[in-house]
Amino acid sequence: MKMWNLLAVFDDVNNFFKVLWGYMSAPVAIIIYIVLILAIILMLIISIMMKESLFSKTLRRLRTRRKESATAKKEEVKAEDGVSRFSMLGLLDERYFGKPQADTFDTVTLSVFCEEFRNFAANKLGLYYDIADIRRFIAGMAVSKILILQGMSGTGKTSLAYAFGQFLDNPSTVIPVQPMWKERTDLLGYYNEFTKRFNETLLLQKIYEANYNRDIYITILDEMNIARVEYYFAEFLSLLEIPDPEARMLEVVTDQWRTDPKLLREGRIKLPENMWFIGTANNDDSTFAISDKVYDRAMVLNLDKKSEPFHASQSRCVRLSAKGFTDLVAEAQSSYTISAETLEKLSRLDEYLVKTFHITFGNRIMKQVKAYIPVYVVCGGRELDALDDIVAKKVLRKLETQNTVYVRSMSSEVCSTLDELFGEDEMSLCKAYIMRLANNA
Repeated sequence: MKMWNLLAVFDDVNNFFKVLWGYMSAPVAIIIYIVLILAIILMLIISIMMKESLFSKTLRRLRTRRKESATAKKEEVKAEDGVSRFSMLGLLDERYFGKPQADTFDTVTLSVFCEEFRNFAANKLGLYYDIADIRRFIAGMAVSKILILQGMSGTGKTSLAYAFGQFLDNPSTVIPVQPMWKERTDLLGYYNEFTKRFNETLLLQKIYEANYNRDIYITILDEMNIARVEYYFAEFLSLLEIPDPEARMLEVVTDQWRTDPKLLREGRIKLPENMWFIGTANNDDSTFAISDKVYDRAMVLNLDKKSEPFHASQSRCVRLSAKGFTDLVAEAQSSYTISAETLEKLSRLDEYLVKTFHITFGNRIMKQVKAYIPVYVVCGGRELDALDDIVAKKVLRKLETQNTVYVRSMSSEVCSTLDELFGEDEMSLCKAYIMRLANNA
């Protein structure tokens, strides 16, 4: 019975396929097949045509780009052959290249230089400064190419640097720092691919001009910490660390054109030895904290209060060359030797600070101390006053990163140690700084 049922199923399936084949082989079905095949062929043809059209457009686009690139290169070559991309630096070449520069510089001592500057600022500009601040300013220039003038607004920070340029008969260059500055192009400028010209900043022009001259050039970075100094000034900080001045080369562009300025070597320019950078800094909510990297390399002058007016004698500009100034510094450092007693006391203070706060003078600061004190003394100051100033700014400043409660608890002991080492009437700046930290803790 089961076998008969299975055969019946096979017959039904066979009949089903016969009926299906009958429909599929019918004339109407064949026509439908032909229509479908033609439709598929038509779709293939359209697809191929669209791809060819797209390929042609792509090819034309590439050819257009090549033509535009070739045209741009021709225009760039034409510009390179005919017109310099540095218009302002080219004018400086016309003014200075191959022409002898005046050598009429004054001869003066450092002490007279300080007195003359103080009198000039008061008599000619109505700016009054304490003689100790003037000595610190000049001695700071002897140690570093970077000075930071900090203090309350209105105490004459920018005016001091400006007055110094007037005193030298070579006006200072004021560079207002912008909050968005982040890299060296903000200081030097950049190459504009569209105009095929370099946007030359005032600082770049002054750097170029200083390479032609022997005068002292003062660049003021006004409100320097309104942006992060260690960002936009990073390359300058690194270059000024290089011992060989001839190796301090600033990159301006990455290539070289035949018409580039004469002092530009493979797109780089020498950072001139006769230029000092003086930054003014405010400490408020709108500014950034200056990093240790910057402070360690710079000399700092605190202007916390206005000086009282005084009667200034008649004075004049003193035209001093950069070499003349460095010669005066070298003479001061060779003629004056820090006393063995002061060095021994300084060593004991270093041991105390290492033991108590784990801070030390370090090789860089000791080098600055030994360069600073002789110049300050030859400018007319006292040895311990110079030591007091540089220890407060360079060493005790590191206490700001210490635990404030601990610093406050140790403040009296630190002041007692200073009195024991140097005397109760000495190191007033250091003791005032310690007490200010304690009071603010």
